[in-house]
Amino acid sequence: MQDGTRVLSRSRLRELVKEMIDPDLQIQPNGVDLTLRAVEQIIDSGAIGFENKDRKISRSVRLEFDEDGWIKLEQGIYKVIFNEVVQIPHDCMAIGLPRSSLLRCGVTIETAVWDAGYMGRSEALLLVMNPAGFRMKKNARILQLVFLRLEERIEEDDGYKGTYQLENL
Repeated sequence: MQDGTRVLSRSRLRELVKEMIDPDLQIQPNGVDLTLRAVEQIIDSGAIGFENKDRKISRSVRLEFDEDGWIKLEQGIYKVIFNEVVQIPHDCMAIGLPRSSLLRCGVTIETAVWDAGYMGRSEALLLVMNPAGFRMKKNARILQLVFLRLEERIEEDDGYKGTYQLENL
């Protein structure tokens, strides 16, 4: 195989994602399925500028699952928090993609890039575009995280050091 960027396969994935509910089910040939821990409704505006001092993250409130572990979401935007703790080594990055079953129901997930050196229990934006809404069960597999090996390992000091390091731990 040539040197350079490539997708990690299942043999390395188990060490990069902790607190999986069922690793045998969640580890796929080319990524790891992340599962639903919590859903929050965004309740106000946010802001972003060039410098972090101008950033204002929108507030959100946690929504409750029913006694059977389900939640009914109306059309709109939500924040989701995953169960798993992701630790990105300094020779990798990761990209998250919605599971195709969500797309087939008029729902998608938007994420940012998982940078080399990041560690935390990540969050993402869930968009319910289906006018009829969507039901989700706690611990549902909703996102596939694909790890890419970088062409060159970055130095420890150059890894992710942002605001979201160690989030939700």
